[in-house]
Amino acid sequence: MLAEIRGLNEECGVFGIWGHDQAAKLSYYGLHALQHRGQEGAGIVSTDGQYFKSVKGEGLVNEVFNEEKLNSLTGKSAIAHVRYTTAGGGGIDNVQPLLFRSSTGTMAVAHNGNLVNANHLKQHLERSGSIFHSTSDTEVIVHLIKKSKKPRFIEQVKEALSLLKGAFSVIILTRDKMLLARDRNGLRPLSIGKLGDAWVASSETCAFDLIGAEFIREVQPGEIVIISDDGIEEDRYAPMEQRAMCAMEYIYFARPDSNIDHVNIHMARKRMGKQLAKEMGHIDADVVTGVPDSSISAAIGFAEEIGIPYEMGLIKNRYVGRTFIQPTQELRERGVKMKLSPVVQVVRGKRVVMVDDSIVRGTTSRRIVKMLKEAGAKEVHVAITSPPISNPCFYGIDISSDEELIAAGRTVEEIREAIGADSLTFLSPEGLVEAVSRPFDDENGGLCMACFTGKYPTEIFPDTVLPHLKELSR
Repeated sequence: MLAEIRGLNEECGVFGIWGHDQAAKLSYYGLHALQHRGQEGAGIVSTDGQYFKSVKGEGLVNEVFNEEKLNSLTGKSAIAHVRYTTAGGGGIDNVQPLLFRSSTGTMAVAHNGNLVNANHLKQHLERSGSIFHSTSDTEVIVHLIKKSKKPRFIEQVKEALSLLKGAFSVIILTRDKMLLARDRNGLRPLSIGKLGDAWVASSETCAFDLIGAEFIREVQPGEIVIISDDGIEEDRYAPMEQRAMCAMEYIYFARPDSNIDHVNIHMARKRMGKQLAKEMGHIDADVVTGVPDSSISAAIGFAEEIGIPYEMGLIKNRYVGRTFIQPTQELRERGVKMKLSPVVQVVRGKRVVMVDDSIVRGTTSRRIVKMLKEAGAKEVHVAITSPPISNPCFYGIDISSDEELIAAGRTVEEIREAIGADSLTFLSPEGLVEAVSRPFDDENGGLCMACFTGKYPTEIFPDTVLPHLKELSR
């Protein structure tokens, strides 16, 4: 089962707009703002209330779209998607939004996250006659909707969503409405905004800033929001369960200018750096530097707290993608060598504190430590603004096997030795919760910390078909 789930893992971005003359072009800009969430495929589906148009392709947003293609996407409503895939999950068939046409209506779906029971559901659907054209679990959602015997479309969607386990933010576009939904734990973000009379939805609020939209609120866990020409309607498909926003959104994935649950990502990362400096205590060092881009905020906070100058000791090549979200280990290795360069004048002869957001496989950390020492750094002390990632994630991040994780089964000292650092310090789980400061009272601050603690907010491998799922095929 693990091998099957592994090929479906993804970390993506979704965007939608309803009721704007330039829906497709605004979606294009929205995807640019979300490009950091996926660099291997992009797509937009638009509708004028009668016909649907789709453009999608593999590559970056500006590689997939041009003026001619955007002009072909007519209509006042559109949904869009940027995709990151793991090995075995790529290909144009899996690039979203997925568009489905049938005698009962047309719909397009964009989905961010990972369904832990996708294979279980798919096997049941295939036994009842469904045929799948992609390996994306997004297609599972649509088949569940079409299998429902409920009389109204909204009820069909609610029933389908109630069967899903895991992480998802979903946008569904039909001829007369746009639907937004989040999983009942809120593992993946999804926000609602307003641009004049138009409604906008996005994985991150930074897309609202780019197009000039006003943030209204988050879609709540277990909620379904229906947007149409009549306005906005709020409903639920399931009660909210334990809040569990993915901690890695705050640590790594989200852009610093985004807000999640009213917490600014830059400020949260800065507090992580300060908290890490407090937990590390006294250290003899000359300069603090951060690994660009996601660790800069934390490095600034660390330097402020410890009273050591922050310097730009590492420069990023802006034309090389993130190594963490490259699909194969070979590409990760090559990417690390291409993407970063040390500033020799900053680090030569210095005792350097290198602040980074996480250590996953150890490839990046080992290479950066080596680069800094080759550039003349006397010592390199590594400070990580997250706890050790020692457990696989099944909710959409590319760490689905503990064999890939350097922290699995190793002590901090063994990890330090493996990456060649002079010292290594991780932020504690308690320190992370305190630094993020989400407005929730439970012990984890409403965060999913399963990759650090091994405590998953959902069941991972359901053993039996849900009783009411059987009713769908009767």
